[in-house]
Formats: sequence, structure tokens, C-alpha cells
Amino acid sequence: MATSAFSTAASESLAETNFAARRRLGISGYVACFKGIVWREILRYLHQRERFLSALVRPLIWLFIFAAGFRQTLGVSIIPPYETYVLYEEFIAPGLIAMILLFNAMQSSLSMVYDRETGTMRTLLVSPFPRSFLLLSKLLGGVSVALLQAFAFLFVAYWWGIQPPPITEVKLFTFFDPPSWAGNVIPAMGDPIVYTLFSVPDFLQPALGYIAVVPAIVLGGLMLGALALFISSVIKQLENFAGVMNFVIFPMFFASSALYPLWRIREASPLLYEICRLNPFTYAVELVRFALYGQIDTISLAIVVACTVIFLGAAVFAYNPSKGLIARRGGPGGPA
Repeated sequence: MATSAFSTAASESLAETNFAARRRLGISGYVACFKGIVWREILRYLHQRERFLSALVRPLIWLFIFAAGFRQTLGVSIIPPYETYVLYEEFIAPGLIAMILLFNAMQSSLSMVYDRETGTMRTLLVSPFPRSFLLLSKLLGGVSVALLQAFAFLFVAYWWGIQPPPITEVKLFTFFDPPSWAGNVIPAMGDPIVYTLFSVPDFLQPALGYIAVVPAIVLGGLMLGALALFISSVIKQLENFAGVMNFVIFPMFFASSALYPLWRIREASPLLYEICRLNPFTYAVELVRFALYGQIDTISLAIVVACTVIFLGAAVFAYNPSKGLIARRGGPGGPA
């Protein structure tokens, strides 16, 4: 009882000290901390040329080699957001952008495990700033890197002839397909509902796809990065990262709409179709896909935002030194 009372008093004293320190730091202190964390992530990426090349080589192999082989056997019919028949290379381009986001998120997860083993994380988490702010700053730093990687891929794809078409109107797309197990409880929309939000000026039409995809990439990166932050609290050692690659990244990527349209998956395997629809990565892919064509997929947007909130909340809880998963291993800099 005495030990418990002492721990409670110590926690309250530490909380009061941190609160007073936060008030002294002010907004400028938060801005400086945010810039420092984000810039550290960008500099780490720029100094690791192998990471830049690997981030590009992986999707480019799919684009130049696998897509060429599947082009004649897997055509893509006219499905939203496409208004005409498209080649397989054009279809998988959004999925490959999402692949970049997924692998970059897991690389950030690896760096968190490394920082925990070297004790760098202890220095970060004992600062007076709120832990949620620190993790969000780390997350946004990773998203900034993913944005650079995604546009490097889009630049190469542009010279390969894969680019979004000129966009004359920005549209809001809504289509709801309830799962088969729901029966008639949830009514299905027979046809997509498309609302035109506004027309696009002529000078902006060729580049709007590249502009509209930025918020989609950021939202998708935030969702996958938040999931990776939570996973990093579970990984005990760097050696376990290979297991994460096999049991998290590849199932999420292949059981999604990144490589194949969902309607083809439904024709081949209804069970796999339902798994793909439960996979949050699918909605990150579709959010990017529709954004490249100047459309907002409301279902994907809602699911990505909801999953981001859930994953980020789980990560903040997991990194709580008194309640989360880190506490069970002796703190952020404790033994693995």
C-alpha cells in the first residue's frame, strides 16, 4: 500500500512538472519540436540512398515486368472511377502508390524498434511534450517521406505513359455494397451515386490529378503509419521485423484491390472478396485511385479516417509507460 501511494504521488508530481514545462514552452516550443522530429525523419531518409532506391525499385518491378505479363490476360473493364477501358498498368498504379505507403510505414516501425533498443526513444518520450503529440509528429515525418517516394514513382510512371487524365470536374462518389452475411438487413445501392462538386479551370485540368492525390496519400500514409506505430510497440527485437513483413505487409497487400479489381476477386472467391473488403489497406488504395481521377470515394474516406483514429489511439495507449504494452517490457528504453 505504501509503495502504491508513493507511485501515485510520484506520478502526480511528474504530471504537474510536465504541465508546468508545457506552459513555459508555449506554441514556439511545440513548433520547434515538431520541426525537429519531422526534419530528422527526412534527413534520415535522404542519407539512406539504398532506402530511396528500394522504395522505387519494388513498385517499378511490378509496373514494368509483372504488369507487362498480365496485360494480355487481365484487362480491366469500365468500372469507377474509370470512364473507359484501361490497361492493367494504369489500374495497378494507385495500388503501387499504396504499396509505397505500406512499406514506408513498416520502415518507420523498424526505426521505432531501433530507437527503443538504442535508448533514443527514452530521450524523446521523457520530454515534457504530450506523448500523443510526439507520436503524431513522428507519424507526420514518416508521411512526408512517403509523399516524396510516391511522387518519385509518379514521375517515373509519367515518362512510361501512365498519368491521370485531364480532370474537368471534381466529383463525389458514393457506392455501398454491404457484406453478404448481412442479408437484407442493410440495403444495397444498386448503382453508384455521383455528385459533381465543381468544375475545374482549363489551365488546372492536366495537373489536378497530381494535386488531388496529395491529401489521399497523406490520409493513407497516416492510417498505415499509425498501424505501424502500434506494431512497433509489439515487436521486441529488430530480428522480428522479417516476421512482420511476412505476416502483416504481404497479406495486407495481396488481399486488397491493389492488383486486381474487387469484382474479379468476387467472381473467383467470395470468401477472399469479403477478406479484401475487411482489409483497411483496400480503402487506402481506392482513396488514391479515385483521387487521381478527381473523385472522392466517400466510403473509402470514412473508413480510412476511422481506422486512422483507432490505430493512432491504440499506438498512444501502447506507448503509455504506465498502461501500455511498453510498460510490460520495462519502458521505452528497457530490455527487449
